[in-house]
Parts: sequence; structure tokens; C-alpha cells
Amino acid sequence: MTLYRNFLSVGGLTLLSRGFGFVRDAMLAAVLGTGPAADAFYAAFRFPNLFRRLFAEGAFNTAFVPLFSGALEQRGDAAARELASRIMAWLVATLLVLTVLAEIFMPALLGPFVPGFLGDPEKFELTVLLTRILFPYLALMSLVAAYAGILNSLRRFVAAAFAPVLLNLINIATLAAIILVAVREPSTAAIIVSVATVISGVAQLAVVWWAVRKAGFLPVWQLPKLDPEVKRFWFLALPAILTGGITQINLFIGTIIASGAASAISYLYYADRLYQLPLGIIGIAIGTVLLPMLAGHLKGGRETEARDAQDQSLLVSMLLSMPAATALIALAVPIVRVLFERGEFDATATLETAEALIAFSAGLPAFVLIRVLQPGFFAREDTATPTVFAAISVVVNVGLSLLLFPSLQHTGIAIATSASAWGNAIMLAVWLVRRNHFRPTRAELGRHGLILLISLGMALVLLGLSWPLSGVFAPGASLLLQFPALAALCTIGFVGYFAAIHFTGVQPLGMLLKRLRRGG
Repeated sequence: MTLYRNFLSVGGLTLLSRGFGFVRDAMLAAVLGTGPAADAFYAAFRFPNLFRRLFAEGAFNTAFVPLFSGALEQRGDAAARELASRIMAWLVATLLVLTVLAEIFMPALLGPFVPGFLGDPEKFELTVLLTRILFPYLALMSLVAAYAGILNSLRRFVAAAFAPVLLNLINIATLAAIILVAVREPSTAAIIVSVATVISGVAQLAVVWWAVRKAGFLPVWQLPKLDPEVKRFWFLALPAILTGGITQINLFIGTIIASGAASAISYLYYADRLYQLPLGIIGIAIGTVLLPMLAGHLKGGRETEARDAQDQSLLVSMLLSMPAATALIALAVPIVRVLFERGEFDATATLETAEALIAFSAGLPAFVLIRVLQPGFFAREDTATPTVFAAISVVVNVGLSLLLFPSLQHTGIAIATSASAWGNAIMLAVWLVRRNHFRPTRAELGRHGLILLISLGMALVLLGLSWPLSGVFAPGASLLLQFPALAALCTIGFVGYFAAIHFTGVQPLGMLLKRLRRGG
């Protein structure tokens, strides 16, 4: 199983997870709405997730995977397993200290992250309580990310890609129970969902632990100790903490600023969930597969194969992310209305969320590009250069957010996040070209230009078709009419786009299917 098939398997399981995630979010929207309890829950959920993305996923997907892949390629299974054991010992120790300190000092830690909540003691206290419940999820998911790093390096992607499905399934079952027993108080519902989320973390850890054990690479628990390889890991991991989680840093900065406006955090959360679907299926899936593949090729001295893998990844990512972005922009209001507008989530929330979705979607190709281009640095054990670009991106994001928030509120934050992502992606691409690690041909650039033009044309068609259906997508209209209408629009866009891609020669579909069959 190689590049295209790995993309397909990881992307397919991510699609399954995100599909259940939309069901979960629709149920959350009906139960929590966009009021104080919703703001408290989403702020609390994002806080441990920030640390998870930075310390666990950031470090292990950038520092651990190249080192582990190199040990596998050059010294064999036993040396790689021993390296994993030594690094995991440090991860467990770090998580234990971090969790204990966070639980003790939670009010002081949260204050700077949600300053807008401080004026509402009840809302702030609920946020502190929910974050204390949810923070152990950080430790659980960090261990999941570490085991996933081992599995991905072994080119065993299925278990790690399936694990997030359990989060959504357990939360859906919990929310169904909340609805059935008619829990009326949103704050009580938020507490129950938080506990269920931690339980799902245990389930996810069990899945990847079993997969690593089955592969014969289960780390041996030991006390942490420093040696040259562990020092090298931390040397690579510390800048990766910033670089690997740049999207989360930008979103979290948005949370801090958005806490100054009522419901702004909730609007951003729902919009973020929508554009994260294609980002997860395309960008995260490609990044997950590409990094261990690049690292293996480079450690084995296969430079040509490494360049081919990156070029193919770039083509697939743009082939899928460009139409996804333009479709989300064209159909933002119908999508939000069909998925979320019920219960406590009203027509005003739909329009406000759709505005943020449009702004986030404009940056979707950039977020995907970052996932495709960063492995070109990380696989060569260069985490410093992307860190500099990440820092510049954060500065741009903060500056633009502060500039736009007074007039555009939550939409200004989404615009700033997308703009900073484009800046980061452009810097990564330019630097790879300067180092001669990335050199697209004129023909390849022409194909990407055609992808952009066809995607824009598809969006115009979707806009034109949606206008006569304005009555169907009006507030309060029947979901039995809205859902088939939205599905029909998406199908027309999908078929039209890929027909144009095929007949213009950008990507003949027969060639694509042949690659999937042979795994090339």
C-alpha cells in the first residue's frame, strides 16, 4: 500500500470520523445553542486541544517520525523500538507534570485565554470546571498521538485514523441520552458531554495501543533519561511545538479576542468544524502519509522518489482543496442552515456562522498547502525554518485580528486566520524552491492554474443554481426539502468539476483510478 492508496485509506476514515462529527455538532448545536454554556464548553474543549496539538501531535509528527523512520531504515526494528521507549518515557513524565499543574492552577491559566469571560463570574467558573474535567483528555490524546506516530512510521495508518471515530460515536450516544431524558439546563449537558469526551479518550488509546502491540513495537516503560538521541529529539521537538500546531495557535488567538463578543466563540467553532472537514480529509491525511514516506526516502538516499512523492501530494491536495473551498464559499448559508439550524441554533446564528465560514474557506487551500509543504522541512530534520515562518504568521494573525475585530467581530478573526495561513504557505514554498527541494515545472503550474479556474467556474454555477432555491433554503423551511436540494447542488458541483478536470487534461480520471489500483 503506497502513496495514493494510503491517502485514500486515511482520508476515507477521516471522512467517516468527520461525518459522525457533523452529527455530533448538529446535536450539540441543538442542546447547547450559542449561549454562555456553549461558549464555556467550546473554550474549555479548545484549551486542552491546543496543548495536545502543540506538545503531542506537533512534536511527534515532526520530530519523532523522522528519527524513528531513520532508525528503522538504518538500524532495524529493535533499535527503533528502543528509541520509541526512551522518547515515550519523557512524554509520559511531561504529561503527568503538566496535567497536575494545570488542574491546580486552572483559574489562573484560563484567565489570559478567555479575558472576556472574567466579567461574567458564572460563565468563567463553568469554563474552569469544564476545562478541569477535559484536561486529562490532553494526556490520553497525547499518548494516542505518540502511538500513532509509531504506526504511521510503520505505514500502518488504519488504527490511528479510525480512533477519532470513537470520540464522535461516544459523544453522539451521550447527546442522544441527554435529549431523551430531556436535560433542560445547558450547563448540566455541557458537564455530561465533557465526561463522555474523557471516556472516549480512553477508548481511542486502547485502539492504538492494541495496534502497536500487534505490530510488535510496544514501547517498554522506563524512567526518562537523557542520551544523544533523546537530546536530538528535543532539539527538533521544541520548535515543532510551535510549527506543527500553527493552525491551532491562530485559532486559539481568535478565541482570546472573540471572548470579548457574545456568541463569537460559538460562531467560530461551528464555522471551524465545517472547513475542518475538507482540511482533515485532504491536508491532514496527506500530511500524515507524506511525512514518514519522505523521511524514509531521504534516509535511504532516494531523493528522486522523495520529490515525486511531494509533487504528487501537491497535485492531489490542490485538486481536492480548491473546489472544496469555492463550494463552501458559494453554499455557506445553505450548508450551515441544513446542518445546524434547529433547537437553540437560530437564523441569526446561521448567518453569522456562514460569514465566518466564507472567510475560513478562503484560506482552506493555504492550510492544506502548509500540511503538504512542511514535511519537506521536517523529513530533513529542519524544524527551525518553519518555526520562523510560524512566528511571522502568528504576528500577522494577531495584528489583523485586533485591527478587524472592532468592525467585523468574529468574521474579522476568520479573515485574519486565513490571511496569515496564506502568508505561511507562500514562505514555505519560496524557501523550498530556494533550496532546490521543490521545483514545479511550467506544465505543473499550468495545471494548478486550471484547477483554480475550474473551481471558480464551479462556484459560479452553484451560486446561480442556488438563487432559484432561496425559498427552499429559507429559515424554517422543511429539512425534508432542504437536505435533498443541498445534496443535489453538491452532486452537480462534484460531477461538473471532475468532468472539467478530466476533459481539460488536468487529471484524466482513468489515470487516477489506475494509480489507486496499483497503489502508485
